[in-house]
Amino acid sequence: MGVPKIDLPEEEMKKWLNHIALICLSEDFQNLKKELEKIYLQASTEEDAQIAAFQDALYAFLAQEEDEQTCQTGAN
Repeated sequence: MGVPKIDLPEEEMKKWLNHIALICLSEDFQNLKKELEKIYLQASTEEDAQIAAFQDALYAFLAQEEDEQTCQTGAN
Protein backbone atom coordinates (compact mmCIF):
# COMPACT_ATOMS: atom_id res chain seq x y z
CA MET A 1 0.00 0.00 0.00
CA GLY A 2 2.77 2.45 0.90
CA VAL A 3 2.59 5.93 2.30
CA PRO A 4 -0.14 8.11 0.81
CA LYS A 5 0.95 11.34 -0.84
CA ILE A 6 0.13 13.96 1.72
CA ASP A 7 1.56 17.41 1.33
CA LEU A 8 2.75 17.82 4.92
CA PRO A 9 6.25 18.63 6.09
CA GLU A 10 8.00 15.65 7.66
CA GLU A 11 7.75 17.12 11.18
CA GLU A 12 3.99 17.64 10.81
CA MET A 13 3.62 14.09 9.54
CA LYS A 14 5.57 12.75 12.54
CA LYS A 15 3.36 14.72 14.94
CA TRP A 16 0.25 13.38 13.21
CA LEU A 17 1.50 9.78 13.37
CA ASN A 18 2.48 10.19 17.03
CA HIS A 19 -1.00 11.52 17.78
CA ILE A 20 -2.65 8.54 16.07
CA ALA A 21 -0.33 6.12 17.88
CA LEU A 22 -1.28 7.64 21.24
CA ILE A 23 -4.96 7.28 20.39
CA CYS A 24 -4.51 3.65 19.34
CA LEU A 25 -2.62 2.77 22.51
CA SER A 26 -5.13 4.43 24.84
CA GLU A 27 -7.38 2.31 27.03
CA ASP A 28 -10.49 4.12 25.78
CA PHE A 29 -9.63 3.33 22.17
CA GLN A 30 -8.92 -0.32 22.94
CA ASN A 31 -12.21 -0.64 24.81
CA LEU A 32 -14.21 0.89 21.97
CA LYS A 33 -12.44 -1.30 19.40
CA LYS A 34 -13.18 -4.46 21.38
CA GLU A 35 -16.82 -3.45 21.84
CA LEU A 36 -17.20 -2.80 18.10
CA GLU A 37 -15.49 -6.10 17.23
CA LYS A 38 -17.95 -7.94 19.44
CA ILE A 39 -20.92 -6.17 17.84
CA TYR A 40 -19.68 -6.74 14.29
CA LEU A 41 -18.91 -10.41 14.96
CA GLN A 42 -22.33 -11.01 16.52
CA ALA A 43 -24.14 -9.19 13.73
CA SER A 44 -21.90 -10.65 11.02
CA THR A 45 -22.24 -7.30 9.27
CA GLU A 46 -18.59 -6.88 8.43
CA GLU A 47 -16.46 -9.27 6.45
CA ASP A 48 -13.43 -8.50 8.60
CA ALA A 49 -14.79 -7.37 11.95
CA GLN A 50 -11.38 -6.59 13.46
CA ILE A 51 -10.33 -4.22 10.69
CA ALA A 52 -13.73 -2.57 10.52
CA ALA A 53 -13.77 -2.12 14.29
CA PHE A 54 -10.30 -0.59 14.26
CA GLN A 55 -11.20 1.82 11.44
CA ASP A 56 -14.49 2.85 13.03
CA ALA A 57 -12.96 3.36 16.47
CA LEU A 58 -10.13 5.48 15.06
CA TYR A 59 -12.55 7.52 12.97
CA ALA A 60 -14.74 8.09 16.05
CA PHE A 61 -11.81 9.36 18.10
CA LEU A 62 -10.55 11.67 15.34
CA ALA A 63 -14.05 13.03 14.69
CA GLN A 64 -14.61 13.61 18.40
CA GLU A 65 -11.38 15.59 18.64
CA GLU A 66 -12.33 17.66 15.61
CA ASP A 67 -15.72 18.42 17.18
CA GLU A 68 -14.06 19.44 20.43
CA GLN A 69 -11.65 21.74 18.59
CA THR A 70 -14.53 23.27 16.66
CA CYS A 71 -16.45 23.92 19.87
CA GLN A 72 -13.40 25.49 21.51
CA THR A 73 -12.75 27.85 18.59
CA GLY A 74 -16.42 28.53 17.92
CA ALA A 75 -15.94 27.71 14.24
CA ASN A 76 -18.48 25.73 12.22
